[in-house]
Amino acid sequence: MVELSLGGGAQAPARDLIKDTTEATFMADVVDASQEVPVIVDFWAPWCGPCKTLGPALEAAVKAAGGKVRMVKVNVDENQTIAAQLRIQSIPTVYAFHQGRPVDAFQGALPPSELKTFVDKLAALTGDGGLGEALEEAERMLAEGAAADAAQVFAAILGEQGDNPAALGGLARAHIATGQLDQAEALINNAPAAIAQAKEVEAARAQLALARQAADAGPVDELRAALAADPDDHQARFDLAQALHAQGEVEAAIDELLELFRRDRDWQDGAARAQLFTIFDALKPGDPLAQKGRRRLSSMIFA
Repeated sequence: MVELSLGGGAQAPARDLIKDTTEATFMADVVDASQEVPVIVDFWAPWCGPCKTLGPALEAAVKAAGGKVRMVKVNVDENQTIAAQLRIQSIPTVYAFHQGRPVDAFQGALPPSELKTFVDKLAALTGDGGLGEALEEAERMLAEGAAADAAQVFAAILGEQGDNPAALGGLARAHIATGQLDQAEALINNAPAAIAQAKEVEAARAQLALARQAADAGPVDELRAALAADPDDHQARFDLAQALHAQGEVEAAIDELLELFRRDRDWQDGAARAQLFTIFDALKPGDPLAQKGRRRLSSMIFA
């Protein structure tokens, strides 16, 4: 049993992300709170036209950051001492506090794209609450064969960040490694729309397809004998590639599929090419076998 505690990754309730402050609560709401996450301070007034545009747009950007940034609003008419201390000369003016001190600022209304950049830069100061380290540990467990322990860590990360594609893909791959193919399929099929096509989820989807094929893979020796008798037996070569991959002989499987593609690229509506891409997608990014295989395939396609 693996216990995992992830600090700082949970999203704050929306009501805590954005609040009004006064001179009496400014230290707690801004200076003290910025020790945990960056705090954006919006200086505004009811009579300020640009403030009415900037405020809602800034609030939307803060909410989109998912708790990594907070926002505090200061009505300068009601809190003139704070405005004077920070030398606010025109509004809207926005300050950003981190670790108890101002770290950034701007004046006037900005377009949404620039507001997003401003907020994203501040959000990056908080890090990821340990999620990156937890993902690395889960991947190490999975690589070393501790798939059940890895699944617990991936699941814990998803509990903190439900739209983390690396965690969802990792959990699916852990299920595949323990033979829980239906569970993996359900997880992939129900991935949030925002990450359904992420490379980590696509990799898990490809691994699932290969695992399904492995269950029906034929005997390697018999398939080799069939090919020896008839090198143009494309079905036997395709089945051999599946059988080799099921045994962990990935490079040999790629070789057979490339040979099949060389002999008849249109066989079964391009089945060899499709199978190659499934294998490449299932491998880790930058895997030498995938890189070499893609180059060889490309040379054949454009020859």
